[in-house]
Amino acid sequence: MVDVAVLISGRGSNLQALLDACADEKFPARIVKVISNNPDAQGLNRARRAGIPTAVVNHKDYEDKQAFEDALDRELTSCKAQLICLAGFMRILDARFVNRWKNRILNIHPSLLPAFKGLHTHERALEAGVRFTGCTVHIVRPEMDDGPIILQAALAVKPDESAEQLAARVLELEHIIYPEALRLMASGEARVAGDKVIIETAAYPDGGWICPVPKAELARES
Repeated sequence: MVDVAVLISGRGSNLQALLDACADEKFPARIVKVISNNPDAQGLNRARRAGIPTAVVNHKDYEDKQAFEDALDRELTSCKAQLICLAGFMRILDARFVNRWKNRILNIHPSLLPAFKGLHTHERALEAGVRFTGCTVHIVRPEMDDGPIILQAALAVKPDESAEQLAARVLELEHIIYPEALRLMASGEARVAGDKVIIETAAYPDGGWICPVPKAELARES
């Protein structure tokens, strides 16, 4: 059983997906603490309802980033976390902290990395006119939204949807792949090898998607 700490800043919908997965006694990880930099984060209540210890390390209480991250590190060390999941944690961690926890920090990002790193991913995807978007779980590296990819999920972009509608559809996929990525890492089925994640047990789908669907394909289906 691998002990996991989850870092949050907001409502904690991905935290809830992880909590639900870890509630299964067969799941190879357990959440030992939920830590927020925001004392008003709704996700703290989710953790408390699940009986998970919580802590607040408010970045505003520290004179600089290093002091904040040192306090964060003490919380993680005290609960003996072996893996860290970032779930809507809205602070950029510096290289010193990331390297201290190298290959042990997971993050989920609402795009198909390396596309659309940073914020406003759905607005940018719509503006760019991409036909597919999705979400990515990756191992954290010092560069923002960078690192070996564990899992990705993709969906076709609808031309008439808003950024909010697209975000909601992507979020449904996030709730599926984040627990699975944690399961793969905690069970040892996935391992980091340089800049890639190797999953020995993985199965890969044949074929591919085309979007929009070609007219000839639609004719064959009808």
